[in-house]
Amino acid sequence: MTDATTTTADPVHAFIAQTVADHEVVLFMKGTPDQPRCGFSSLAVQILDQVSAPFVGVDVLQDDALREGIKAFTDWPTIPQLYVKGEFVGGSDIVREMFQSGELQALLAEKGVTLGDQD
Repeated sequence: MTDATTTTADPVHAFIAQTVADHEVVLFMKGTPDQPRCGFSSLAVQILDQVSAPFVGVDVLQDDALREGIKAFTDWPTIPQLYVKGEFVGGSDIVREMFQSGELQALLAEKGVTLGDQD
């Protein structure tokens, strides 16, 4: 198999693309939303919970190919990685900054993500 074939037919990239297409908000993270396994993933989960965004967490620690594949997919070196409506948003630092400035909430609203109950 050539590199070009591997790149276009990579099952990990196909899984990532399908997951991002199937769900409004996806967080590729270390651990699960209920049990994050790193502080950065925990922070991202807390922020998404704070804005009541329904999201799917994908544990990259379950599969080395997925953990490396997500970095190559976005050309972004760190995990977690947040996607909203198929668009890569960023990692925990960017998500935190966007949350603090109100940009994250605006992005979710702009993209038509239905948020849960908020007071």
